Amino acid sequence: MFGVSWGSVLAATYAERYPERVGALVLAAVSTGKAADIDWLTVLAGRFFPAEWHAFRDHVPAVLRKERLVDAYNTLLMDPDPAVRETAAVAWCRWEEAHVATTPGARPNPRFADARFRLGFARQVTHCWRHSSWLAPDEIVRNAGRLAGIPGWLIHGRLDLSSPLDAPWRIHQAWPGSELIIVDDEGHGGVTMEAEWRRVLADLA
Repeated sequence: MFGVSWGSVLAATYAERYPERVGALVLAAVSTGKAADIDWLTVLAGRFFPAEWHAFRDHVPAVLRKERLVDAYNTLLMDPDPAVRETAAVAWCRWEEAHVATTPGARPNPRFADARFRLGFARQVTHCWRHSSWLAPDEIVRNAGRLAGIPGWLIHGRLDLSSPLDAPWRIHQAWPGSELIIVDDEGHGGVTMEAEWRRVLADLA
């Protein structure tokens, strides 16, 4: 199995729940999917991008300010008014672009230019995150021992502020036999990261 970013949460969860069905597991730009990860990404990471985060937060109207940011955005993204939905999707994806772009030469994701993709992406992310990915507290790390004996690679950028390096490190510590590959000059993805996971996948083929 192979998963990147949110896909790493899905792949790790499936592998831990059905280890007998998994021959090998490759995870990149790894997250544990827990509530604290979501709060980091939507609130605390704003310390690194204060102007962008304040714009992200300030898009939420006063009536929703007491809600968790991910809940407030989900409400806006499901609003019956198309204009409310679209501006919320733009604001969400602008924040996404900000916290992902941590390395020189980072470029905007061309998918976010598509209004239908923006809305679908933001709706899906906020829907999953407001439910903490439907995982028990720290489930992926707590159950990583179930992966013992399954060949596994965790590939992660040291400059990843979207999902800091402690997430794959904690999984690696709890997963006997796993290999943690740290790409020093990458953030949440990138050319060097992709080359690493393609190399691992090619070796498994």
